[in-house]
Amino acid sequence: MRILPLLGLLCVLGLPAASQAQRPASAPTSTEPVALAVDLAQPIGPMPPVWAYFGYDEPNYSYMPDGQKLLTELAALSPTSVYVRVHNLLTTGNGEAALKWGSTNAYSEDAQGRPLYDWKIVDRIFDAFVSRGMKPIAQLGFMPKALSTRPVPYRHYWKPGDPYESIYTGWAYPPKDYQKWGELVYQWVRHCVARYGEAEVKTWRWELWNEPNIGYWKGTPQEYNQLYDYTEAAVHRALPAALLGGPETTGPGWNKAADYLRGFLQHCVTGTNYVTGKTGYSPRFYFLPCQRWPQARGWPCAHEYGYAVWRPGRRL
Repeated sequence: MRILPLLGLLCVLGLPAASQAQRPASAPTSTEPVALAVDLAQPIGPMPPVWAYFGYDEPNYSYMPDGQKLLTELAALSPTSVYVRVHNLLTTGNGEAALKWGSTNAYSEDAQGRPLYDWKIVDRIFDAFVSRGMKPIAQLGFMPKALSTRPVPYRHYWKPGDPYESIYTGWAYPPKDYQKWGELVYQWVRHCVARYGEAEVKTWRWELWNEPNIGYWKGTPQEYNQLYDYTEAAVHRALPAALLGGPETTGPGWNKAADYLRGFLQHCVTGTNYVTGKTGYSPRFYFLPCQRWPQARGWPCAHEYGYAVWRPGRRL
């Protein structure tokens, strides 16, 4: 896992570190080289170990015997808490485990369209982590069938040899009701606080979606920004101290990923919040996760997971 200073990441992406009005006239433009100096002999403070991290697609294996055995072994590898990130924590289904699939049935609706929440399966997943001293990177996704704007087809049956794109089904679409999505997020975070305690949940990481710049998100970048605003409002309504991040793009060394991440950051800096109607920067995220994939995808790097950390009080 690689940690990047948020200011440095913004410079790499060509975003201003402050508004034009605040920038000195002699400041370099985004097209000029940027030099970052690090004095390793000058202590600033403790460095939280965020590199103890594992992740996988199929969350329902977490509470099965072999899954629990593996989690125990992974937890023992690190002297600090290991973070675990899984997909499909809000996906609709009966909890059946399969390749590139998982489900919790956390959200459904009755005949009148009223929300029904069921945390039994997702609790089993998080119990498997927390009971071993592990910490969730709680991924807010994917879209429940009852909320999806294109719910059919929904369940996929991918197997090795099938086109990878066949996994992108109804769970990858935006919600038909952003307020219902926000309420789902609020209820889930509030439930976690009630079950595990505020002190524990404050140490978790929450993030919205996975790789929205590719097929995991079938909406537009603007629709992702809207989803993020509703998610952020809901998470921090339930737990103001929650550590929320996004958008978990593929590695920004790829121009399409960089463009997506740049658009998201620009929305945070100068865009209009879809919930509050306010414009300009507000501290809506704590970290900016991104992924780097193997050379098999044509990108010259090993698989890594990294994020830039935003600290309260910093300005973009």
